[in-house]
Amino acid sequence: MTGYEGADLAIALINVVLLGLLFVIGVAIARMRSLFAIVMLSGVYSLISATWFVALDAVDVAFTEAAVGAGISTALLLGAMLLTSRTAKPEPRAMRIVPLFAVIAVGCMLVYATIDLPAFGDPDSPANTYVGTAYLERTPEDIGVPNIVTAVLASYRGFDTLGETGVVFAAALSVILLLGFGERSLSASLRKKTDKKG
Repeated sequence: MTGYEGADLAIALINVVLLGLLFVIGVAIARMRSLFAIVMLSGVYSLISATWFVALDAVDVAFTEAAVGAGISTALLLGAMLLTSRTAKPEPRAMRIVPLFAVIAVGCMLVYATIDLPAFGDPDSPANTYVGTAYLERTPEDIGVPNIVTAVLASYRGFDTLGETGVVFAAALSVILLLGFGERSLSASLRKKTDKKG
């Protein structure tokens, strides 16, 4: 870790530890057969991802990851487990090779795509020029919020964020309706009880 000193070294070590945890949890999820354990580890994966986003100063993204990834998604997957078996069916060894090759191929393409990316914090990168510079200059006067990302999401792109929130809510509502929670599931359970008594 040459080139890092003091606080920068601590942040780099935190990033490496968090990424290592994400890798270990990802491998564990891929190898497990218990659906309950997979759902729980997926929630842990989302929480560690949220922690990593906080370390990267992306607090708004961390909040979304914690709420949607660890909260809503975990609850919906646990609800879906009520309608299916608790363990995944074993697959033949030959079928396991295909996903492995797919993951390796996608990983190689992602690494190849990062070669042309600008250096982290490069002032001449597209993210730090054009409209990004305008946001940085205008936000203190227009909105007065110290976090530029929050100002962009909540004010400059407020209608877009509202639309995204509506889409997430509609998706969650649709999944709940498809799973059959509420009156339909209650009536089905009551019907089963009366059939057993009769």
